[in-house]
Amino acid sequence: MPKLCVVVPAYNEGESLREFHARLAAVFDQLAGASEPLDCEVLYVDDGSRDDTYAVMSSLREADVRVATLKLSRNFGKELALTAGLDAADADAVVVIDADLQDPPELIPVLLQHWREGCDVVYGTRSTRAGESGLKKFTAAMFYRVMEKLSATPVPRDTGDFRLMNRRALDALKRLRERQRFMKGLFTWVGYKQKSVIYDRDPRFAGESKFNYWRLWNFALEGITSFSTAPLKIATYVGVGTAAVAFAFAVWVFGKALLLGDPVRGYPTLMVVVLFLGGVQLMALGMIGEYLGRLYLEAKQRPLYLIDALHSSRQAETALPSPDTATMAASMREASRSALK
Repeated sequence: MPKLCVVVPAYNEGESLREFHARLAAVFDQLAGASEPLDCEVLYVDDGSRDDTYAVMSSLREADVRVATLKLSRNFGKELALTAGLDAADADAVVVIDADLQDPPELIPVLLQHWREGCDVVYGTRSTRAGESGLKKFTAAMFYRVMEKLSATPVPRDTGDFRLMNRRALDALKRLRERQRFMKGLFTWVGYKQKSVIYDRDPRFAGESKFNYWRLWNFALEGITSFSTAPLKIATYVGVGTAAVAFAFAVWVFGKALLLGDPVRGYPTLMVVVLFLGGVQLMALGMIGEYLGRLYLEAKQRPLYLIDALHSSRQAETALPSPDTATMAASMREASRSALK
């Protein structure tokens, strides 16, 4: 029987997990009784939560044999928590979805239908974004359109992490071990046959978004610098343009002084020019610094993440030969070694 694994990264989502799992379990029951049944499993990844998220995950595992849990040693961020879950997933199809219920689990059968029709990656594209401010919707729309213009690997508009990947796409993604990870770009970079599914995004079931505007700004910088060198080219063009304007201005000033006898303006003009050129130089240095900082982090070759605890689903344990724990531990040691590569 083909296997489906749903990877759910979570950080401080204790209020939402029970409702999320109830809806996901209903989808699993539907898939198990379908004409083409699937062996379903969910892997919850705790990204160093400070609330009772992991305790809720553990209780869900005790109540449902299809639940596996993975706890990271600390908060590594969503991109790396998602990477850890995908590294641990072993299935014919893997679905990535958040635990806040903004992306409906009931859409998973639609993704699976396109997978059965031959698609390697099926991603959800948001037609509406309920529960979000107008400013956040505008900045999100602008980010995707800027990425579309700057990146050599076009990131689909209005598309998050909610998607399905088959084993071929998942194995390709696991080979990408860069430290500064922009998963939306990496999902697209692997290529293969990809298809979009349009849906309406719901408001959060509980709690507040972990992404404030400062984190979203840094996230946007991460995406742009990970998949484009356009900022460096822009700095070059701005420098050339500024030099050309400065040269033309100098010719005009000297021409007026020599031909018309006009005095050269002093302190105010000088200060404007100096401050303008200083600002342009600092902006260019900042762009170079962003890329240099990423090279510095890559050169350290630290592991992408560290695992505190991993518990496979009880369904998987009964299907494996004894000893189950040792087998799973060996599998995760191999995943940890791959994270070092």
